[in-house]
Amino acid sequence: MSGHSKWSTIKHKKGAADAKRGKIFTRLIKEITVAARMGGGDADANPRLRTAIAAAKNENMPKDNIERAIKKGTGELEGVNYEETAYEGYGPGGAAVFIESLTDNKNRAVADIRSIFNKGGGNLGENGCVAWMFDTKGYIVVEKKVVDEDTLMDTAIDAGAEDVRDDGDNFEILTDPRDFEAVKTAMESAAIEYIAAEITMLPQNTIDLKGKEAEQMIRLMDNLEDCDDVQKVHTNADIPDDLV
Repeated sequence: MSGHSKWSTIKHKKGAADAKRGKIFTRLIKEITVAARMGGGDADANPRLRTAIAAAKNENMPKDNIERAIKKGTGELEGVNYEETAYEGYGPGGAAVFIESLTDNKNRAVADIRSIFNKGGGNLGENGCVAWMFDTKGYIVVEKKVVDEDTLMDTAIDAGAEDVRDDGDNFEILTDPRDFEAVKTAMESAAIEYIAAEITMLPQNTIDLKGKEAEQMIRLMDNLEDCDDVQKVHTNADIPDDLV
């Protein structure tokens, strides 16, 4: 079973309070465009597009923006051709870092990401150096105040979830990626609101960082997420809550 998804939890706790809405919209538009290009513009027949649209609506993205992104993906409107690329490396304390990128210029992306690693006390590694430390999982976060654990457990497990875990203020639901949509739909049918739902990379094990290394890791992750060519960043670093 995957390890604790500490960084994902931290980011969702921080929420929109420190979010840069323009950057969030840009990432969502890229994801919608690529999802539509790869699987077609019909959200009912394209799970990746359906998830991307749901994420966009959750951020209150205007409907027109969503529709334009879909049309750019299907070729109805002219748009940028984004390439999906993964980058891997190590942060302070030897923590693993896995980066998902969507870019129209791979040379620029790798140069910027390498620079961020170098300045942040880490280093960009070869493909495959840390990917084996992560599992691709469906990940849904539900606040404890929304539902009791037994009800959530019954709903999620019956729909195909692998595990439901207690994470302090929240419950984390983990699924096989193939069962993610079914579990998410079951949550919605049961009127159980969630604060996050995505396909993500979860660490098999975590590494504890404290003091200076933890502070450096937070800055590294923030700087990577601020990079225009970066979509998502994953790490196996376990960072103390009081530093966030």
